[in-house]
Amino acid sequence: MPDDTGRSVATGATGMSGKTVVITGGSSGIGRAAARALAADGARVAVVGRNPERTHQVADEIGGEAFLADFDRLDDVRRLADALLTRFARIDVLANNAGGLISKRADTVDGHERTIQSNHFAPFLLTNLLLPRLRQNAAEAPVRIIATASSANSFGRLRLDDLDLRHRRWLAGWSAYGQAKLANIVFTDELARRTAGSGIEAYSFHPGFVATSFGADTALLKFANTVGGGRLGLSPEAGAVPLVQLASVPNVGSPSGTYFSQLKPNGHTARQAGDAALASAFWAASERAVGWSAPPTA
Repeated sequence: MPDDTGRSVATGATGMSGKTVVITGGSSGIGRAAARALAADGARVAVVGRNPERTHQVADEIGGEAFLADFDRLDDVRRLADALLTRFARIDVLANNAGGLISKRADTVDGHERTIQSNHFAPFLLTNLLLPRLRQNAAEAPVRIIATASSANSFGRLRLDDLDLRHRRWLAGWSAYGQAKLANIVFTDELARRTAGSGIEAYSFHPGFVATSFGADTALLKFANTVGGGRLGLSPEAGAVPLVQLASVPNVGSPSGTYFSQLKPNGHTARQAGDAALASAFWAASERAVGWSAPPTA
């Protein structure tokens, strides 16, 4: 599908019949819109959400399956991974879409700042718990792992000694959000490097500014929505287009690890996004944060 410049995220016909897609944050916003679109294209969709009513409603509506998990609790993520591995012998697409802007500073039960945990630590843990199965699946047919990032990464800064923002200004949650979205891109790039040659493809993308409940309680967005008459941003369906495309097209047309700004590859990123040494160190810091490490290889 072309973007507003006429350039395409990928080439080839779509068709998801027989494929299994896991979408976190699938009960609302672009996650819900993507779940609907992919189910309509034939995919079996696992809808992962925190709110039981909304999650089951979306799953029932599209003929998918509901899985409940609160990403503020890493034990929930571990239970989610077990449930997905028990239910599905094969997962073709893992869409790490859950997360968002949190305006008031707070910690999770695991002791981490909520923004970095819900946007990065939780999907990092989920991805790695599923990764052995995904590698097995990729030996038979390609598997894709997709992260919903943001152009907000451009003002983010990863500080390995302060990932929980104990020693930085909060700025109504925007400093934490910028760091978390940069984390999505850095994680995806390092994941691509670690899975090179396996048949796994990893991508991240900025959906555009989408008119959902995202950041609705922040002063900046309240003001912007007032000025815009409540019409600020893309529809969730429009914002979901890059996710749907990255999940479904046979040929993405860009290397694994690419960050897309909507449908355009190689979107603008903070300078740290290209730091391979930082990416490796950040992976190790994330392992420590979630209490997980890769099993030793023979």
